[in-house]
Amino acid sequence: MSLRIGDNAPNFTAQTTDGEINFHEWLGDNWGIIYSHPADFTPVCTTELGRTAQLKDEFKKRETKVAAVSTDDLNSHNGWINDINETQNTKVEFPIIADDDKKVSTLYGMIHPNFSSTSTVRSVYFIDPNKKIQAVITYPASTGRNFAEILRVLDSLQLTAKYNVATPVDWEVGQDVIIPPSVAQEDVEAKYPKGHRIIKPYLRYTPQPNK
Repeated sequence: MSLRIGDNAPNFTAQTTDGEINFHEWLGDNWGIIYSHPADFTPVCTTELGRTAQLKDEFKKRETKVAAVSTDDLNSHNGWINDINETQNTKVEFPIIADDDKKVSTLYGMIHPNFSSTSTVRSVYFIDPNKKIQAVITYPASTGRNFAEILRVLDSLQLTAKYNVATPVDWEVGQDVIIPPSVAQEDVEAKYPKGHRIIKPYLRYTPQPNK
């Protein structure tokens, strides 16, 4: 059965390019992203892992750990890192999980049999510090991920976990957010001291609380 938002993120122990990790212990109190790749030494995956490495400081700023996984073995991963570093002008410093037994891919439902019985699709799981899955994005092998969107989703998840707001279409950090319909109008002024504007009774905006 596929994992859904609100489910516990399955724990596992695996060999990675950074040594053996227990996934939950490795995450600690951080947010986490685990994402899959169809295969090592492939062009789209190489650009994606390179982009992840280039965004190291952005993930660190968000207190988020990132781990990649594919169904190739550790030797393959270690060799591939050299290519990623060379072609993407970066340095991979996050773990790539060796999953040649498909244990992790199966736990997270990353193998879609109608696509392939052996290779993963491009799944992304966003995990909060309580080890709960908060968002899932899935792409086919032919479509490289948009990491600006991954960071945007992460920003929204972290904001809405801390404050009682929602983020509107195309929202980016610093823009106005939405007051949920569950908040009664008579309570809005006290709960959102930065002010608010009403478009419709159910559509109310307020400045981002932490900006």
